[in-house]
Amino acid sequence: MAPPSRTPAKAAPKFVHCVGNPAFNPEDYIQDAARQQRALDYLKKDDLYYASLVTFGLPERDTYTYHAMTAVKLGQVQHIITLGGANDLHAWYRAAPEDDSASRSTPPGTLPPLPPPPPADTDAYVAVFAPHTQTSSALTSLVANAKKTSLRAAVGAHLAARRHIHAGLPTAFTVPRCRRGAPSANPYFDFWAWSCRALEWAGPCAASARRPASHHVLPVFMHHFGCAVPSHEGLELLRLAAAGRPVADVGSGNGYWTFMLRRYGVTVHPVDNMQSEWRVNWVADTEIADGPAWLRRRNGGADLVLLLVYPVVGGGVAGGVEGGFTRDLVAAYEGDTIAVVGTQNANGYTGFRDMTMDQEGFS
Repeated sequence: MAPPSRTPAKAAPKFVHCVGNPAFNPEDYIQDAARQQRALDYLKKDDLYYASLVTFGLPERDTYTYHAMTAVKLGQVQHIITLGGANDLHAWYRAAPEDDSASRSTPPGTLPPLPPPPPADTDAYVAVFAPHTQTSSALTSLVANAKKTSLRAAVGAHLAARRHIHAGLPTAFTVPRCRRGAPSANPYFDFWAWSCRALEWAGPCAASARRPASHHVLPVFMHHFGCAVPSHEGLELLRLAAAGRPVADVGSGNGYWTFMLRRYGVTVHPVDNMQSEWRVNWVADTEIADGPAWLRRRNGGADLVLLLVYPVVGGGVAGGVEGGFTRDLVAAYEGDTIAVVGTQNANGYTGFRDMTMDQEGFS
């Protein structure tokens, strides 16, 4: 029992979908095509500030501080966007060290930046994940139309080496392109696609791994939408894998993946311990709980698909015991389908330092 206190306990803050605009309603917004188009029009002008204001109905002079790996305000981020590639802000790709043996000891900042990719190559990269393309065909086009020594060729090879659909899966797992539009608008994808073009990013490869940094837009995206961008194919594959079963989105964060999967007709239970804070919360029914404990109360989730979006597997920068978060969830899970959304690199955060998914040979 807690000791008596003379000061009354503070009431839990009232839930709002968006800090800065309590009236924001995700369901209303996702069906407001005109409002989404206004945001896209601002993005075409590289105006993230007003695109965000239109999307979430934020005040004209927004003062919210976005805390992530750094602390920024929306106005500051917009100013940095206007700087373009000055001060190596767009230097995502670095040349390899002349001596391969020195690659690990050479400070990344001393490696000369490579020229930015042409806009057409960025567009081709974005098209791989767009709903109006068939992913495998778009990936083939990305590789086939690349010059042999170009960044585009390296990106295409990198992506192709990490894409695997098991031959034993039904043909339904080959998701066709959307001829009449996706089942739902996907604002995070739209903002992400803009960022690729505005920041001159054409996809990951060995040259981008030599640049361990990000851009100031990332904290804004994380607070507004989350850590990983769902594509149409990704959402559709999860729907197919669920095969009518409910999905437990454990570590659901601000609920964007839950929100989008529900738009695709999937029953989703969002679960999070709420140790992190987000400016925008896309769902109001997140169960605040420890993930393994929640699974144990649900018969180990035997009848559920376990979805882990950007799960922390590492210690160090991630904190805690190496692999503890993911290991405990997997140990508590009694079902037969685990879906992992993370990065395929050895950064020790969502990927183990000594082995990635493709190296493990998961299917």
